[in-house]
Amino acid sequence: MEKRVYNFSPGPAMLPLAALEEAQRDLLGLPGTGISILEISHRSKAFTAIIEQAEANLRKLLAIPANYRVLFLQGGALLQFGMVPMNFLRNTGKSADYLVTGSWSKKAADEAATQGQVRAAWSGKAENFKRIPSQGDLQLDPNAAYAYFCSNETIHGIQFAAEPEVGSVPLVCDASSDFLCRPLNIEKYGILFACAQKNAGPAGVTVVILRDDLVQKSPADLPSMLNYRVMAEGKSLLNTPPVFAIYMVKLVTDWLLNTVGGLEKMVEINRRKAGMLYDVIDRAGGFYDGHAEPASRSIMNVAFRLPNAGVEEEFFKEAKQHGLVELKGHRSVGGCRASIYNAMPEEGVQTLRDFMVDFHKKHA
Repeated sequence: MEKRVYNFSPGPAMLPLAALEEAQRDLLGLPGTGISILEISHRSKAFTAIIEQAEANLRKLLAIPANYRVLFLQGGALLQFGMVPMNFLRNTGKSADYLVTGSWSKKAADEAATQGQVRAAWSGKAENFKRIPSQGDLQLDPNAAYAYFCSNETIHGIQFAAEPEVGSVPLVCDASSDFLCRPLNIEKYGILFACAQKNAGPAGVTVVILRDDLVQKSPADLPSMLNYRVMAEGKSLLNTPPVFAIYMVKLVTDWLLNTVGGLEKMVEINRRKAGMLYDVIDRAGGFYDGHAEPASRSIMNVAFRLPNAGVEEEFFKEAKQHGLVELKGHRSVGGCRASIYNAMPEEGVQTLRDFMVDFHKKHA
């Protein structure tokens, strides 16, 4: 087998080795069926058991109340950028509040503007998206159709430590890049969605958690695949769902429950991993220049720069020699970025930390 490296990609990201090994075993024949997981019918009893267990695992991990639906949809977060305003903004006569904290929340606001009126309740663009707004920074409309935020901006490496307070307005969250990294109080949210390929599984499935009263507000004139109510009534099986991706979500959530011990344990590990890298950055005397303000730092994506582009290229080259890959920052901002999602083992972060210390000594 090809030797595995430490993959710091922002997504698709590393998956737990235990989940990959189980998928490998089931690839030719799912136990009790004699059929590959890649071939199994989405209408079969075997897949019904898989999708029901995936939902049950998510409900247990996040303590999802009974009055919330869990959907497994397609199209990634980008489709949700459009579906949310299609279902809850279009033709309402209201505007929607967007907290623009980085590239992904800006993209979401731009998509929403194709369906209705959008307000920037706060924007960090002028500060180059270095921080999360304080509650006092927010200019919220108490009559908004909903208030939208992205809990973790992968490109800029900033993360909300707690949900913004938006009163009685439904709170909508893109949690794609920190989903399942920590416990949440789901009752604070109207809708929370996450594409799977960061923390929950492979690309191809998007988990959507939404409150029943909002499900019922979806307008009847939307195409079926874009209508939350129709998709909920069909239990995510209106069309053929991404069977293998949902199966992988089941395996990843099995791992979180049975190996890690739940999200309380997972967040302890994640904070410890992030702390290793931020400690190196803070002790390097400016050689490593962290992008985010300390109070807004993400525990999932550590974004930083080196003194110049030449040193950064040498950093990537030498890191690869140590089995540390996918450390380049997003093409829109450059620099470096270490994405340390749930499945990145502590040993991988320790290896990167030690490499960063040695690289600093050699090149400072």
